[in-house]
Amino acid sequence: MSDSKDDKATIIFQPSGRRGEVPKGINIIEASRMLGVDIEALCGEKKVCGKCIVRVEEGHYEKYNITSSKENASSWQEEEEKFITAAGKEKGFRLGCMAKIEGDMLIFVPEESRAGKQVVSKAARDIDIDDDPTVRVYYVQVDPPTFEDPTGDFERICNGLEREYGLTGLTCDIFTLRTLPDALREGKWAVTVSVWNSKEIIRIRPGRVEKAYGLAIDVGTTTVAAYFCDLTTMKVIDTVSMMNPQCKYGEDVMARITYHMTSENGLKKMSDDIIEGLNELIQKAVDATHPPKKKKKKKKGEDSEKSSGIIEDGEFMEIVEEGKEYLRLCREDVEDITIGFNTAMHHILLGLNPEYVGMAPFPPVIHHSMDIKARDIGVNINPSSYLFVLPIEAGFVGADNVGVLLSEDPYKHEENQLIIDIGTNGELVLGNRHKLISSSCATGPALEGAQLSFGMRAAPGAMERISIDRETKEVDYKVIGRDAWRKFSEPEEMKAKGICGSGILDVLAELYTAGVITKSGVFNKKELKDCERFRKNPDTKQPEFVLAWAKESSIDKDIVITQKDIRQIQLAKGALYAGCKLMVKRMGLEKVDVVKIAGAFGTHVDRTKALTMGLFPDCEIEKIVGVGNAAGDGCRAALLDRKKRVEANWCSRNVEYIELTVEPTFQQDFMEAMQLPHMKDEFPHLRGVVPDDILDQ
Repeated sequence: MSDSKDDKATIIFQPSGRRGEVPKGINIIEASRMLGVDIEALCGEKKVCGKCIVRVEEGHYEKYNITSSKENASSWQEEEEKFITAAGKEKGFRLGCMAKIEGDMLIFVPEESRAGKQVVSKAARDIDIDDDPTVRVYYVQVDPPTFEDPTGDFERICNGLEREYGLTGLTCDIFTLRTLPDALREGKWAVTVSVWNSKEIIRIRPGRVEKAYGLAIDVGTTTVAAYFCDLTTMKVIDTVSMMNPQCKYGEDVMARITYHMTSENGLKKMSDDIIEGLNELIQKAVDATHPPKKKKKKKKGEDSEKSSGIIEDGEFMEIVEEGKEYLRLCREDVEDITIGFNTAMHHILLGLNPEYVGMAPFPPVIHHSMDIKARDIGVNINPSSYLFVLPIEAGFVGADNVGVLLSEDPYKHEENQLIIDIGTNGELVLGNRHKLISSSCATGPALEGAQLSFGMRAAPGAMERISIDRETKEVDYKVIGRDAWRKFSEPEEMKAKGICGSGILDVLAELYTAGVITKSGVFNKKELKDCERFRKNPDTKQPEFVLAWAKESSIDKDIVITQKDIRQIQLAKGALYAGCKLMVKRMGLEKVDVVKIAGAFGTHVDRTKALTMGLFPDCEIEKIVGVGNAAGDGCRAALLDRKKRVEANWCSRNVEYIELTVEPTFQQDFMEAMQLPHMKDEFPHLRGVVPDDILDQ
């Protein structure tokens, strides 16, 4: 096959974000291997397992400058009908082992088809939350009606609730009212009533029921995490997560806003995708309360109906673990949801026009929190229940940042806290109980692995920790899914695929500390003149440094970091540092008392390396702490303590937002912050950590 451009196609796999040119004529599984994407193929591409189902997306994706179409795949094969329905075929589903590439494609790999599952670090922390949920359950017994007392069922229950619990002025949702007469009589005039915010009856169940359940959901640009909570005990039953299905429209919020503006029904497509994703997440949470199932063995001659890779429930049997109790919940048992997200994700999920959020002065449609009937936006839980949407601070500081504030409550402390929520968009908060300011900086998706040659999401095979020897320039690393580091392993045991976020934070600091790159971020050719890991790429002519040799990888390629990759990381870290510095100046401070790193990075970041690369101004290393998914913890606080909902609205309006890009010194501060750890600012706390000759460049 010729190497001309006409013989190549641009392929983008989502949600992994891996992309590249591949030869036309190969199938999707082969392309996935070339680009380091794991798709299930249990039968060895013999077309009999149906595990490699993928979806070819339709439309023009300006972010990637490609037009994807299912017509750019080879013709439909009869064997695919065993696993994909006509409706699935219409939606673009194909078997990866059969569909050959004939043109540019954006390919979405559903979770069930992914071999290397994304690792989402969103575990719930143990934080102080008052026990005051918005939804409470009350057991009430009433007398049956008589000719002497033919009071209506609803009034009868209200009288009982007022008499026993002091609840007055209650209303009842129409969906719940429809269930009332049967529930009362089935329960022999004793029912359990779920009341929302001491105002509205949202569920009635016959007899005595002790429990109610809710979900706190953090919708990130890249990942979505949900905490499934018992509202009566405040315990987190389970944490479920998924990749944001909107990733295919672009890794950052501006790309998604652009998709809305340039594509017909773009907003509806993105909104439908995330609503569908939320419903999948809810189903995943309730399914986990049942025993696991395995497929029944079919009798000879017996056939089964199949949908797009899904086998009918009647063909499964439960595997009950002895001695284990199962809650066996259903969607209707979810009676409350709180949800937080950045401003663009907020608008897209709710179907609000996000166009003006992306244009100065970046006004949102609404700042205040909202109580929305979940059914009104297509979220499938108890039909009368509400979804509480956390309030927004500004165009680029959203409800997720309000969640961080609720979790960390800097407004209740004297010490000046700098809280950095690192994600596709970096959000910053600085202050104490006297004053709080916030800002946002466009870190871009580089720190999460996108836009780098071998960047990837956190999944098995991703390099998550990296160390470079100062003298030999040898690289030691650890990959997700394997406990042993490279130096304790045989090369072929590593099976490295790329580098994820925590490894990206490691690598810049290590390259600098080991003298591989200079303070300005360029490769130190004098130091590297005899180093076999340093070379010029024959195709791109770009200098690059080898992190893992092909024999150590599962993609048969050397995994490298290029000069362009280093610049992308510098841009992201420079934006964060400049934002922090401007906020410190605005507050009139010399230094901050504590630095808190939130988000998935807050769980995995090496605080010494974060300071070494200059993510934020110098401070005592002991004062740098990771606080995990603080945005999700804030959503959980709002779920379990209704006072936090009032607090959320107060926070959103009492934090002063600063637009960094209009600050007079921003460009200068940004340029200086590109260097490691900074062009001019001193870092005395790195003395003894970074060699003096490196630090004093």
